[in-house]
Amino acid sequence: QLQLVESGGGLVQPGGSLRLSCAASGSIFSVYDMNWYRQAPGKQRELVASITSSGTTNYADSVKGRFTISRDNGNYMVYLQMNSLKPEDTAVYYCHARRDGVRRDYWGQGTQVTVSS
Repeated sequence: QLQLVESGGGLVQPGGSLRLSCAASGSIFSVYDMNWYRQAPGKQRELVASITSSGTTNYADSVKGRFTISRDNGNYMVYLQMNSLKPEDTAVYYCHARRDGVRRDYWGQGTQVTVSS
């Protein structure tokens, strides 16, 4: 069992920065692969960043070089640092967890990010 709660979304100007946080509780956090997804209006949900239980990171091409995913296993936290934000980054961002070899996964409630001048 794992519960996820996102925070840190809001309104930011193009070129600005924002840090999203995902607080986990329940099961041992360190064994989970963690992901950030986003969904913009009228578009499919897309994977933007991942960090495995071993610390390996991956990014969508659209955010590579601008976003950084990190985790703090001792405090059951995962972060998404977003820099050089663009209007096309506007979406609801979701925290997601999955354990290797286990079919069940977990989702947070989402947090809105709006990039606009």
